Amino acid sequence: MYAFNYHKPKTLAEAQALIGKLPEGKLLAGGHTLIPTLKQRLAQPSDLIDIGGIAELKGLTVTASAVTIGAGTRHDEVARSAEVKKAIPALALLASGIGDRQVRARGTIGGSLANSDPAADYPGAVLGLGATVHTTKRTIKADDFFKGMFETALDEGEIITKVEFPVPKRAGYMKFANPASRYVMVGSFVAETAGGIRVAINGAGPCAFRWAEAEKALAAKFAAASVEGLKHKADGLNSDIHASAEYRAHLITVMTKRAVAQAGG
Repeated sequence: MYAFNYHKPKTLAEAQALIGKLPEGKLLAGGHTLIPTLKQRLAQPSDLIDIGGIAELKGLTVTASAVTIGAGTRHDEVARSAEVKKAIPALALLASGIGDRQVRARGTIGGSLANSDPAADYPGAVLGLGATVHTTKRTIKADDFFKGMFETALDEGEIITKVEFPVPKRAGYMKFANPASRYVMVGSFVAETAGGIRVAINGAGPCAFRWAEAEKALAAKFAAASVEGLKHKADGLNSDIHASAEYRAHLITVMTKRAVAQAGG
């Protein structure tokens, strides 16, 4: 790990000011993507700006139409929230299965989304539910947010403040987890929303993406059998020591069927 300067701002305004004048600095929330990168010397920021303790980035609110989660809210808080379990059960279930207990106690939704790690769960929920990402500069629709592996629509110095999830008619999430780390290898988040059917796949490709073919089939009939004969192409999917692109393509269909069944289809 390279040497760096450490800052711990108390407010969002302080954090914004610091990142504005430290162009080689990096924001730190839970650290589950950034810290391993630092340990492997794959990144060399001049400064770390720890926003994990900023109160205005924490907490969640639930209304009849939306679940809004502060960017600094820990995974475990979402998983244990009775209000989230009632409004969007699939979202609480997703949060309860992120990594292990230690990861859920420290990891944040904002950090998960800002890094766009292929092995992250939250991108599936954001894209599957058609959520809106709020930042210090603007709001970004889910369909415009994820650009590639570790790449998002965020500008330099832009900080995620909260994420707004519309409450769907029904939704389900299933994933095939790495047996050692519990991180997602292939996940599918299926939701019937006010705007139609959405199917988001995470873990399989460089970043979360929608599966249009499955959405069309489920719009005709919301049932697991509707996607049984569908096959996603292996081209462009991740391939590593854990699973080939072909195997991940197969799992996309399997996890989507299970997610539909979980949603009540």
